[in-house]
Amino acid sequence: MRNLGLFILLLSCIGLQSCKKEQSQKNDKKDQVQIADTINQACYEALYESDTIEMKMITSKDNKITGDMVMSFFAQPKKIGKIKGEFHGDTLLVYYNFYQGEEKAKVFSNPMAFLKKGDELILGSGKIEYYFGKSYFVKGEPIDFDRVKYKFKSVDCVDK
Repeated sequence: MRNLGLFILLLSCIGLQSCKKEQSQKNDKKDQVQIADTINQACYEALYESDTIEMKMITSKDNKITGDMVMSFFAQPKKIGKIKGEFHGDTLLVYYNFYQGEEKAKVFSNPMAFLKKGDELILGSGKIEYYFGKSYFVKGEPIDFDRVKYKFKSVDCVDK
């Protein structure tokens, strides 16, 4: 009976490992498709006092935006994450999914809005509401792009 239990445990482990490998292969193919669908890549940096925000933005053929963002604020843990969204006219609306510092298990998600003016992106601020655990900009409330701290300038993309 003990051997039967060990045999079942062994089969379960092999099955789970097979599923993991299949998922990894799917993710690799998905990444290859995203790279093939890329039509533009741009990098931006915003500085305000001792704070820095770096963003790498990738535009796909279907005009969806993805990329990376790192926020380094004075005396706070670094926020490292991904952006995903799209342009609506001259306004870029994205969700920023990130972790803070070394605590990678806890992921936060915030909506962000950028106004594109020439080669510059201006990070706006607006009222946020929470619904079923997700944050959204309040519908009908304007996003302020005038009184802002962070104006992103276009910079050369450098892989780190």
